[in-house]
Amino acid sequence: MSRQTGTIIDKIFYSEALKEEVPLLIYLPQTFSPLYKYSLLIAQDGKDYFQMGKIGRVADRLLEKGKIENIIIVGIPYRSSEDRWEKYYPDGEKFEAYKRFLARELLPYLEEEYPTYQIGMGRALIGDSLGATVSLMTALDYPHTFGKAALHSPLVNETVIEAVEQFSYPHLMRIYHIIGNKETAVQTTRKDVLDFLSSNRELNLVMESQGFPSFYEEIDGGDHTWRSWQADMERTLLWLFGK
Repeated sequence: MSRQTGTIIDKIFYSEALKEEVPLLIYLPQTFSPLYKYSLLIAQDGKDYFQMGKIGRVADRLLEKGKIENIIIVGIPYRSSEDRWEKYYPDGEKFEAYKRFLARELLPYLEEEYPTYQIGMGRALIGDSLGATVSLMTALDYPHTFGKAALHSPLVNETVIEAVEQFSYPHLMRIYHIIGNKETAVQTTRKDVLDFLSSNRELNLVMESQGFPSFYEEIDGGDHTWRSWQADMERTLLWLFGK
């Protein structure tokens, strides 16, 4: 019996907010049909999620077993580490524009092109490290648009904590949040060394106090690499879209 494998389509989308062409990797399940509706997952660090996270293969396996809803996965690759910092870091030059691009440009385009549910709980954002940070912050800015976010070891600073503390609609949101218990001295793109574990623990406590429906776990032996995040990919998709 041959295994089902979805298709990954390359597209280019021009963003007015960013004033640039944005490459897209769009995963469609093997059984894709315009007659059905699909949940939507938008991945920051999109190329990494497909290549190192193997998210397409994991989705193939779970769909074949009937364990998750029908989904379309859209990966957004970054151009360079500098480009990634500008768009994903809360004080980055393109951070605000990138969030607008996701909610006001990319999402309407995808929902015109593909048969999606077009409700908050049918749309999720996912990212690792800085990609997780911008995913969370976008969901907080557009709570009626994105109802779910999956965070793999987000970078957390005071801007992030304040945004969560001031958020008024936690009941609209579902957050999946993991961090490795070895992430105590992580070197960032800017060569800073940060204690991700402590800041993520603080983020979790704030989310709990605010009443966010969420899942949080510290992965034993987990470090700030794709080895940890890839191993968690099946559970991530089951939590986001499990039947």
